[in-house]
Amino acid sequence: MAQRRKQRIRERGKLRLSRYFQELAKGQKVAIKPEASLPFSLPMRFRGKMGVVEGKRGRAYVVKIKDGNMTKRVILLPIHLVKMT
Repeated sequence: MAQRRKQRIRERGKLRLSRYFQELAKGQKVAIKPEASLPFSLPMRFRGKMGVVEGKRGRAYVVKIKDGNMTKRVILLPIHLVKMT
């Protein structure tokens, strides 16, 4: 049975600081795309979800997403968010 190989830093890619310090407006639509180079990872159920920015909490953003029939609020750093136009 083959073993899994852990990705090294060079294979993951460089962390983009412009995405880390991006500013998002309240009410802006975003997609959740986890940054793999950070040690903390999001639960699988939130990956690829679309949401709306509700506000800011510290340096993170509160994003409202729809999960089935429920509305949930997720607190994420801006590096995990992609602006949708």
